[in-house]
Parts: sequence; structure tokens; C-alpha cells
Amino acid sequence: MWHGEENPGSATITVSAIEVPELTQQEQSDRLHLERKVEKAVFEAGKALMELRDRRLYRFTHSTFEEYCKDRFGFQRRHPYRLIEASAVFDNLMKMCPNGTQTETESSDAEIYPNGTQTENEEMCPIGTQILPTSERQVRPITKLEPQQQWEVWQTAVK
Repeated sequence: MWHGEENPGSATITVSAIEVPELTQQEQSDRLHLERKVEKAVFEAGKALMELRDRRLYRFTHSTFEEYCKDRFGFQRRHPYRLIEASAVFDNLMKMCPNGTQTETESSDAEIYPNGTQTENEEMCPIGTQILPTSERQVRPITKLEPQQQWEVWQTAVK
């Protein structure tokens, strides 16, 4: 029983509405472009780690790649290798189906269509339809497969 106090169930709450303007076409385009950059960053990190490892650029300060990654980036032992493996899968997917996934820099036709002619690749991947991974975890299960198998499994996954 409420003794002279207001029933909390009947309290009035005032809420102010804030108008959020829709994104312009340019803003939508900019957002997509920036999102793609963020998504690709993890794969760029994998490529950088691979070069650091392969060229042993850590050797002046650390005796092992694992020690270097832990001290420099705070990575646990397995993480840099997962990023390296994921970047290889990402590159394979880009090579198999580059349409709609080109980076800022243009490549020669030989690099863009390494597994067939432009027409063959367009039939496999119509322009703008290629969905690429956005994290290392998404490709972890397919890192040990051959490039063609990686592409087939990825296409099945995105369907």
C-alpha cells in the first residue's frame, strides 16, 4: 500500500525526439569505402606480419617472432600466425573473384585475372557481388584448404 507516495507505475517520463538526418549518397559511399578499409586492415596486418617474420626484421631486439609479437603488439603466441593465414585466404579470394573488390590501386589484367579470362571470372563473380571476409575468425576454418577449395567454401558460406 502506498502511503501518500505516487505510484511509480504511473510516473510520467518526458522523452525528447532528436531528428537524425539520412545519409546523402556521398556519405553512404564514403561510409562503404571506409568500412572496406577497416575490414581490409586485418588482412593488411597479416601481410605485414608475414614480411616481418619472413625477413626476420625483429632479430635485433628479439630472438623469436613470437616474443617480438608479444612485446610489440601484445599478441598471444598463435594470433600473428592466424592473421598471416587469414591474409593468404583473403588474397586467394580476391584473385579468384576480383570484380567489385578492387583496391584503390589498379592492377594489370594478368594480376586481376590469374585463373582465367575476364569473361570467365565475370561469369563466376558478377560485378559487385563478391562478399569478402571481414575478420580473421571468418576464414580460420578454411586456411588449410587449396585456393580453389577456399573460394568454393567461401561462396557456399556467403549464400
